[in-house]
Amino acid sequence: MSDTQATWLTQDAYDRLKGELDELVAERPAIAAKINEAREEGDLKENGGYHAAREEQAQLEGRVRQLQELLRNAKVGDVPTESGVARPGSVLTVRFDGEDEEEKFLLANREEGAHGELEVYSPNSPLGQALLDANEGDVCEYDLPNGGKMQVTLIKAEPFQG
Repeated sequence: MSDTQATWLTQDAYDRLKGELDELVAERPAIAAKINEAREEGDLKENGGYHAAREEQAQLEGRVRQLQELLRNAKVGDVPTESGVARPGSVLTVRFDGEDEEEKFLLANREEGAHGELEVYSPNSPLGQALLDANEGDVCEYDLPNGGKMQVTLIKAEPFQG
């Protein structure tokens, strides 16, 4: 798996997500028991408890699958060592076309969470995809939700210093 396909996470984020996954997996028997109890109440068409328990189970299983996939593809703590190139785990300083001020953010998975004042943008987002593997000084273009295009200049790319 290449670095650009992997999900970059700090050790703290990995541990937090692994803990959440373990808790969700431990909840499975309790939800299955709720479903069985509600099923024994009879008519399933009008059984609100049964449908609520099934919905809860569906949400839990969806999050379990999401976390399993995320953790399976995670690169933990492997912060890029090179400066000058936008990679997952890099802190990027950019300037948007038509703006005077620079913006700084961490290029990482949204599950990574906030790092103080530092926002997190996913490498899979339109902005993240445009900047991925760009070199300092490169001007990149990406699609806006309204169908327009935006240009952004990569001013600086440096390894994240947790």
